[in-house]
Amino acid sequence: MSIPFSPQRPLRVAVVGAGPAGFYTAETLLKQDIPVKVDLFEKLPAPFGLVRYGVSPDHQKIKNVIKIFEQTASDNRFSYFGNVNIGHDISVSGLKEFYDTIIFCTGAQTDRPLGIKGEDLIGNYKASQFIGWYNGHPRFKDCQFDLSNKVALIMGQGNVAIDIARILCCTKEELAHTDICQHALDALAESKIEQVHVYGRRSAFYAAFTPAEIKEMAQLADCSPFVDPKDLELDPVSAKELESPANALRQKNFSILKSFTSFPYVSRQKRFVLHFNRTPVEILGGAKVEKVRFEINKEGHGIGQYEEIGCGAFFTSIGYVGEPIEGVPFLYQKGIIPNHQGRILEGEQVIGGFYVCGWIASGASGVIGTNKLRAQETVHSLLEDLKDLPVCKNTDTQDLLSLLKERGIIPVTFIDWKKIDAYEIMMGLSIGKPREKMTKVSEMISITKKKY
Repeated sequence: MSIPFSPQRPLRVAVVGAGPAGFYTAETLLKQDIPVKVDLFEKLPAPFGLVRYGVSPDHQKIKNVIKIFEQTASDNRFSYFGNVNIGHDISVSGLKEFYDTIIFCTGAQTDRPLGIKGEDLIGNYKASQFIGWYNGHPRFKDCQFDLSNKVALIMGQGNVAIDIARILCCTKEELAHTDICQHALDALAESKIEQVHVYGRRSAFYAAFTPAEIKEMAQLADCSPFVDPKDLELDPVSAKELESPANALRQKNFSILKSFTSFPYVSRQKRFVLHFNRTPVEILGGAKVEKVRFEINKEGHGIGQYEEIGCGAFFTSIGYVGEPIEGVPFLYQKGIIPNHQGRILEGEQVIGGFYVCGWIASGASGVIGTNKLRAQETVHSLLEDLKDLPVCKNTDTQDLLSLLKERGIIPVTFIDWKKIDAYEIMMGLSIGKPREKMTKVSEMISITKKKY
């Protein structure tokens, strides 16, 4: 019998979720001085998660990280199995029979609700819906957005909110040569939106977007950004903090926002307007969104004064939370899997052999590269626990694939994905784009024709 975790019997790791956290975790594992076999599972056919479905189509450079992920996928100790939904197609306990340890990297996929009256009205949209729709996410391929009104509102002032605003303010020509889905490009070309208003609960000091993101709004071909000077007034504490060298990024943001107070306006241009110190208290309308009522804040507290603004579309972008996986502990209030340094907890007890990394562990914070540091922490914990890991019962991946086949599940391998990738690029080039993303899972799988 082979000795566990030896060259004859390498450590078997299942990583669940093929976004940045999943690939960084796989990369970190493969760099360790230990025999290891890493299998990466993803419920969608296509890999790369947030990079594919969350990065704005006009930010192509950010997607260059995919080249690093492809290097990881080329390692002969690595396998990719897309189109396999862990917790649904196979239970977590069933998967554990084939792996010594499982690391969950499923990200944060659901929007935080506002928790106010009127959220069920037509025209109230979540950030994940809109971003997934224009990025070709199969879950949101059939979404429809009413862009027929002149005014759209966005609640939230992080980079995601600015991404939504920018896409709404871009011309068709600015988007035509990106990898935005054609159905979204066609719909946006017919958009009647002339004003995009972005709201934040706190003062401009706390705006969470980066200087690079907000600066882009002034560089669009047909958009005039604006901020009312009164909205940039800070309380004495924030004003003093803004002077600190530790707040260099906030200083850059504030400088850009000040330039928006006198930005030249040309009629016929789209208008991008930022509002601060506003909290939404109710979405108003009959069957659909007609207005949103905001309470005005001062120093973080409502002052009992309200204002309403009419609109036809209201997008909320106030953060993401994770989704529970059957068989895995979950903190619903925080939207994360409870853990300590990547070790999954049940109550205060560590569950041996189960780990977590990325937004599903920490909440939606940081940038794509942040997941690399988190992956290192989780893998470090795993290596510390190595001598106590329970050894799996079955080391034959083909047995697992046979089990999935019996259940009608056909995994998509990385070779299969490269065929899909080549097809998307070919379709994109035919219409002058980097790629045309396939939006239907059935279409993607039909291209592979893979049999196990």
